[in-house]
Amino acid sequence: MNYAQLGASDLRVSRICFGCWQLSPNFWGNVPLALWEDALQAALDIGVNFIDTANAYGNGYAEESLGAWFQKSGRRDDFVLATKFYWNFDQDSRHPDTRHDRILEDCEASLRRLQTDRIDLYQVHAFDPLTIPEEVAAAIKQLQSDGKVRWFGVSNLNAEQMRMYARYIDIVSLQPIYNVIERDVEKNELPYCQAQNIGVISYSPLMRGLLTGKYDRDQVFDDARATHPLFQQPAFGRMLDAMDELRPIADDLGLTVAQLSIRWNLTHPAITAPIVGIKNRDHIESIIKAADDVLPVDVWHRMAGIVSRAAGG
Repeated sequence: MNYAQLGASDLRVSRICFGCWQLSPNFWGNVPLALWEDALQAALDIGVNFIDTANAYGNGYAEESLGAWFQKSGRRDDFVLATKFYWNFDQDSRHPDTRHDRILEDCEASLRRLQTDRIDLYQVHAFDPLTIPEEVAAAIKQLQSDGKVRWFGVSNLNAEQMRMYARYIDIVSLQPIYNVIERDVEKNELPYCQAQNIGVISYSPLMRGLLTGKYDRDQVFDDARATHPLFQQPAFGRMLDAMDELRPIADDLGLTVAQLSIRWNLTHPAITAPIVGIKNRDHIESIIKAADDVLPVDVWHRMAGIVSRAAGG
């Protein structure tokens, strides 16, 4: 496993990050915990030391499940642990809430669920227009002073919003959506992160499984993908044709289409580690080869062209 420094922090992380969004039943259905726990152990066995979750995943369920495994396995210290705050889900509906005291409360709740005494990377999940960044920064600095949070990162923020936060606190990472289909952050956010030495942990690098090449035209989705335009015909058929075009490229490199898609992500010099959603041991073991190298420049652009033509219709 290859490793990289996360921005200007002292966190040295694996080039693949173990993602816990799959433990959000409303999005992905029920994941068997025994298989997921086995995947955690497999990740450590092959050198993955970076794990990302959020208090909002399953309204605390993902953090609770991870904390229970930490307690049972005693392996908390083997991971660089990242989690996020932003959503107030105390009531039946969610709303953003990043006020100073709320952040302190959310951190305490995450620490309890995770059964740990500190969070290595604490990220604001999105931009809250009703709370000024200075207030968010003050809360994070207090948590850092108390030893409960080590580093601060952001998720889903644009470059201008990051500049607003950076006036008051050091940002060591950005977590944006990024894959060969969804590339908007190449325009502003990735250059900003490169210029400011901010690490990038990209999420949805396989575009909810669409870039794995594992589906056929009879596939029926009953989760969050059921209403996504690219998972509906005729777009879905075009995307499957694109995956067929990618298969010989992957074969020439000794990769699967999924590994090729992750390596495409990792080839961008701004990317520290893509976050891969994991449900079982095979998911982590089958993707890890992607982090062994980067793609040749011509292959990176050829792949982008094939997929963009299919996605654009």
